[in-house]
Amino acid sequence: MSNGIITTKDGTRIFYKDWGPKNAQPVVFHHGWPLSADDWDNQMLFFLSQGYRVIAHDRRGHGRSDQTDTGNDMTTYAADVAELASALDLKNAIHIGHSTGGGEVARYVAHAEKGRVAKAVLMGAVPPIMLKTAANPEGLPMSVFDGFRSALAANRAQFFIDVPAGPFYGFNRPGAKVSQGLIDNWWRQGMAGGAKAQYDCIAAFSETDFTADLQAITVPVLVMHGEDDQVVPIDDAARKAIKLLKHGTLKTYPGLSHGMFATHPEKINPDLLAFAKA
Repeated sequence: MSNGIITTKDGTRIFYKDWGPKNAQPVVFHHGWPLSADDWDNQMLFFLSQGYRVIAHDRRGHGRSDQTDTGNDMTTYAADVAELASALDLKNAIHIGHSTGGGEVARYVAHAEKGRVAKAVLMGAVPPIMLKTAANPEGLPMSVFDGFRSALAANRAQFFIDVPAGPFYGFNRPGAKVSQGLIDNWWRQGMAGGAKAQYDCIAAFSETDFTADLQAITVPVLVMHGEDDQVVPIDDAARKAIKLLKHGTLKTYPGLSHGMFATHPEKINPDLLAFAKA
């Protein structure tokens, strides 16, 4: 089976890709907001070429999965992953999550069935928590996320050009090598999803506190973050997350953006592979 659909307990159809030998170690990719499994094409082909079984799903409300108006929260996202892992009988898997997908990985791995997960990667990931609160004074103010919501509601199509053309890939930096293809593909993935689910997901990725999840994870975790991440600032994410993990390794990338695995796969893929093999 190269791709398929699972139907979750609440009747939501989740699209997934499943490539490679079914007896090989699985590598599961979790995409960022507001994208789809397609964001990982480069890494999936890379790990497939290295003999792994590669899997990626479209989060509920995103991509080719159902455009849900309910359940667009981290606990449900993680439950969907658990159902996918059970349906595909994934064992000893490596879960790699970017941005919002990193939150999904943290919550899933913290509560996963014994034997399902070998390792995890949090890349440009949102944990521990993005929002500025009394307990997290270094976080981003609610006005930032309210701005996301108002821009999405007002003109989602334009907003989904502005984000990748600007901060997401660092294309707003002087001397940046801009890829129109990456911008267009981000827009294509974003517009395939449901506006309601994407709107709800802004609260899920910004307001969810993953502190307890990170503390509960017992498998090795690689935390990767671009030092010029303008979307999920490194000081309030990776540099805090690493202190909460039992078996965490932090690797940072000078000058690289939030979408560094898409702009610089030649730097990111070898590091992912080395961690997978370690």
